[in-house]
Amino acid sequence: MLRRAFVRSSLLAAVAPSLPVRPSSATAPKVHRIAAGVQDLTAVTGDGRTVTIPGRAIADLRSSLRGGVLLAGDDGYDQARRILNPSFDKRPALVAQPTGPADIRAAVNFARDHGGLLLAVKCGGHSHSGQSTCDRGMIIDLSRFRDVWVDEARRRIRLTGGTLLGQVDHEALALGLATTMGTVSHTGAGGLITGGGFGRLARRFGMSIDNLLSVDVVTADGMLRRASESDNPDLFWGIRGGGGNFGIVTSFEMQLHPMTRRIVGGGMVFPYSKARDILRLFEEIGRGGPDELDFGFALVHPPGGAQPIAAVAICYSGPEAQAERVLAPVRKLGTPLSDRVRAMDYVALQRSGDVDDPRARGSYLKSGFINAMPDRLIDTVLATLEGHPGRNTQVFAQLSGGAIARVAPGATAFSQRDVLCNLLASIDWKQGDDPSAHVAWLRRFWEGVEPHTQGFYVNDIELDATAAAVRANYRANHDRLVALKNKYDPGNLFRLNANVKPSV
Repeated sequence: MLRRAFVRSSLLAAVAPSLPVRPSSATAPKVHRIAAGVQDLTAVTGDGRTVTIPGRAIADLRSSLRGGVLLAGDDGYDQARRILNPSFDKRPALVAQPTGPADIRAAVNFARDHGGLLLAVKCGGHSHSGQSTCDRGMIIDLSRFRDVWVDEARRRIRLTGGTLLGQVDHEALALGLATTMGTVSHTGAGGLITGGGFGRLARRFGMSIDNLLSVDVVTADGMLRRASESDNPDLFWGIRGGGGNFGIVTSFEMQLHPMTRRIVGGGMVFPYSKARDILRLFEEIGRGGPDELDFGFALVHPPGGAQPIAAVAICYSGPEAQAERVLAPVRKLGTPLSDRVRAMDYVALQRSGDVDDPRARGSYLKSGFINAMPDRLIDTVLATLEGHPGRNTQVFAQLSGGAIARVAPGATAFSQRDVLCNLLASIDWKQGDDPSAHVAWLRRFWEGVEPHTQGFYVNDIELDATAAAVRANYRANHDRLVALKNKYDPGNLFRLNANVKPSV
């Protein structure tokens, strides 16, 4: 599932055309309204059983929430069920839209008490494997639960569970403060943070989870728990990288850092002949570049038969006077076809990768962490990446290192502290086209790349990831995560994620 045509930077936002979404062809859940309320509704549980939800129970849930409950045919249902990748056109039995922790507790209790409904949690709808929506289950849609408070004196920010990262950047940078968020402003902060949280400031300030001070979380038993280093520290450890396995976070408290809004950033586009040099430079910067420098690349075959390009994305948040010295190795690549690197507003850079109509194209993505960029891997990528008429095919990366690497692998559930980067490959297609040939090609391409990988970013997990793959990915942290799952979600209510299966 494509990150909206290279959402790691602003470089390719103009590459992917916007197309109207076609009407859904999925079958709606069967429900009929009557004058007195709602008839019984058929749904599915997390383990695939069919259950009947009494209409009276749905009416009771509606009356208990300050937010809403949507069924097929209700205004807002189609918007609530959709996510950014239109490849996933699913129809839940019902959608709860909480406005606060009490609503979330009621929705979680409802899902658990009705047989353990298949439960998806949606914040920004960026789940690349479609796990923030579901067929015939229940979605808890947090889009009505978005707010941010900044404590300037203590340099802290608190955000509710449905908040989008652009809200965090907007409020914090207005006071000359920042923390690590992702790279597209409409990303849901909840999914980003619980999975780890890469971003343009991660090498300088650490990942999002490294700036997390406390959370409030609704666990599978419907309890609202505070977790921090002093309160439920086991749960706090698991939430930092556990990817939603342990509940729905209703509030995040994060550390802020002084930072000027004015940074040096943007993108450069080079002829494809510079691709090898860019990949080598990428590793060089990853190993020895300053923490204040975030550097990404994208090798792109654009749609329409255009010539492939090699692009770089830059965010340097250190002293502006030192920018040219820091970027000197990049300048040595030669004269770019396009150079948009300049002093600019960090918040504007954070918005620059947003796409006007992200639901216009289907997409598929593969990813994995790599430790190095050896010639053998470079040769494989350059020899096998190919263009598809009318499609974007690309390879891109999110750099690690810096402050990320200075955290011990066991300090949080996120264990891949030693990697060079998260390497990704993607292809997209016009909505309504048969994607099977494109998906098959990308899987073949990735077969040559995968031997160089070691695990994956849980926010990029594939829908068909095996339990063995999840176990290997969490490394030595997995057994501890299983113990936490047994304690806080023994029935595996929260399973649409990089699922750690309980052993009880």
